[in-house]
Amino acid sequence: MTALETITRTRVVAVLRASDAARFADIAEVLADAGITCIEFTLSSAGSLEALRKFADLRRPDVVLGAGTVLDAASASAAVEAGATYLISPALCLDVLDRGIELGVPVLPGACTPSEILQAWRAGASAVKVFPAAQAGGPAYIEAVRAPLPHIPLVPTGGIVISEAAAYLRAGALAVGLGGPLLGDAGTGGDLGALHERALDLVGRVGEVQS
Repeated sequence: MTALETITRTRVVAVLRASDAARFADIAEVLADAGITCIEFTLSSAGSLEALRKFADLRRPDVVLGAGTVLDAASASAAVEAGATYLISPALCLDVLDRGIELGVPVLPGACTPSEILQAWRAGASAVKVFPAAQAGGPAYIEAVRAPLPHIPLVPTGGIVISEAAAYLRAGALAVGLGGPLLGDAGTGGDLGALHERALDLVGRVGEVQS
């Protein structure tokens, strides 16, 4: 199963972002144990490439590991070399798209307006990350955009809280990306048990939409 197929099936991407990536492996283990297996290590977190490589070397078969905040082609190459199987950007970085296509990995560029979303899709995006989703108008915005562009798979990300994840999916989103509201303080030494409970809550809400 490809990375995009797994995202389509599980419908959640966990966005790991912190000042440094020292705890990302532990967080990824907790999330995967709770059923969230599409996990994004953001390159804006110090040490993220090293953390990504170490976690990828564990070869946990149920985890589909990606790199986020990929802003240029060199970073895209480095992330894939470290073990990322998909790439996500906060904006439409055409060089990242081109490099991802060259390397044979899905790329989800960031876009907000219908024009940006369509441009990203025409440029070869596997799906489009709608960012920042909550600030753009939430589930109602996703539903409105999908009316004229129903063929473009959208992954809203940014400001989405656990209690609203299902609403985005019902509005037509392929999947949702959650960062801070899911991670809480786990990235800075917080309670991993509480993270596990939040992850289970999210998985349960998503499961209700899929059932």
